Amino acid sequence: MSTFVAKPKEVVRQWFEIDAEGVVLGRLASTVAAMLRGKNKPHFATNADTGDFIIIVNAEKVLLTGKKLDKKIYRHHSLYPGGMKEIKCRDLMAKRPERIIELAVRGMLPKNAFGRALYKKLKVFAGPEHSHQAQNPQKFDLSFLDGQKKSSASSNK
Repeated sequence: MSTFVAKPKEVVRQWFEIDAEGVVLGRLASTVAAMLRGKNKPHFATNADTGDFIIIVNAEKVLLTGKKLDKKIYRHHSLYPGGMKEIKCRDLMAKRPERIIELAVRGMLPKNAFGRALYKKLKVFAGPEHSHQAQNPQKFDLSFLDGQKKSSASSNK
């Protein structure tokens, strides 16, 4: 029996639409990063892109636990002396809510050319509408991520 190796031309890619409303950011990001890599498929290979395209809508309604909204700071540098720029999560959420999800998912992908190629398959939109209706994306249910929160809340009653 020979070993199966996933080839880029043989991979069947699907489009998935995920609604981020009421989902915790970290759980959403880890699930999306795994789907972009193709870890949810039986023919996953670490060296081949077997993942799907992901569309995330309602990025402005994603949840952050604890005090992250006020204490989490995003930093980047302009490459000029004294060019460190900082923005709080609350301010970034008001200006560009899709950027928070993009940064969270990007941090969970490989830090090389392969990770950059995977990142291009992620499309994030702040509201409920998106521009990829022609691809006929399938709705992907993330209710299993809420299960722990809902079951613990119902058991406290």
